Amino acid sequence: MLLANLALGVGATIVLAGAYTLRDGVMRVDEDHHNGRHVHVWVPAAIVPMALHIIPRRHLEHVAEQARPWLPTLRALSKELEKYPNAEFVDVRDADENQHVRIRTRDGKLLIDVDAPDEQVHVACPLAMMRDVANELEDNAPGV
Repeated sequence: MLLANLALGVGATIVLAGAYTLRDGVMRVDEDHHNGRHVHVWVPAAIVPMALHIIPRRHLEHVAEQARPWLPTLRALSKELEKYPNAEFVDVRDADENQHVRIRTRDGKLLIDVDAPDEQVHVACPLAMMRDVANELEDNAPGV
């Protein structure tokens, strides 16, 4: 009976963590090079603002001070981009069609895709996470 209760508790925790992750989305960075090197980072978006709480205050203050001039822009940008849930802002190809840059929003995420002959970079960043990070950094800026 104890084992069943423990299994139920673990299962419920996993389901709730999964639901929370799916609600906030995933931040994704994928980088593929022609030489075979690959970097793929997928992080639940909910973890990023939470992680700012465990960074030592002096380090967070330093980052917040450096980012301070850009925080209002980041907050305004993330808020305004939410008004365009599925929009394309930049779609540029070079004359030979070897390089392609595309910036758009899709389902509450800012998507940046860069395709070049020697590498491909794809970034997906939830807009709500961008706003949360801007708010957290502003709250931790020195003098606040």
